[in-house]
Amino acid sequence: MSEVTRILSAIDRGDPRAAEQLLPLVYDELRRLAAHRIARESPGQTLQATALVHEAYLRLVDQDQTQSWNSRGHFFGAAAEAMRRILVERARRKRSIKAGGEVQRRNLDEFEPELAQPDIELLALDEALTKLESQDKRRAELVKLRFFAGMTVEQAAEALGISKSTADNDWAYARCWLRLEIDGAGDQSARR
Repeated sequence: MSEVTRILSAIDRGDPRAAEQLLPLVYDELRRLAAHRIARESPGQTLQATALVHEAYLRLVDQDQTQSWNSRGHFFGAAAEAMRRILVERARRKRSIKAGGEVQRRNLDEFEPELAQPDIELLALDEALTKLESQDKRRAELVKLRFFAGMTVEQAAEALGISKSTADNDWAYARCWLRLEIDGAGDQSARR
């Protein structure tokens, strides 16, 4: 049993000091995953990788919610899900009327029309991913690990306990399915 798995078991048993021992062991990897994810966000992103890691970690070790992880891969899968939720919540807040809605500040010297709005694409991805999760949980988990945690196909396959070839096939299918869903081809009304 690895040190991380042992500490995760201690957290599951309610040991209050176990959470303090876990962070130093997983911090660098979580920080790298968060930095990878933030790098894929739109320019002008105000959330830093460190803040994303800290917020995700706090959600993961929240003593008020009973959470259990049976392996290191399961923990990192939960971390990817927490990061996903944080980023989606931020995108929704930015899009709200109170936060300015669709209005974007522009420097007039560098004005160039924007073709796509990444926050809206993130929300569309979240909706499509939720739909995929209801139909195929394993492929949805693979997408979360790849997209939100920045894992390679090999790392995600190991975390999910599947072969690399199965992960490759699932990844190809999920990417195509999500693209069709986001573009509206998955909507029955769009096919008519």
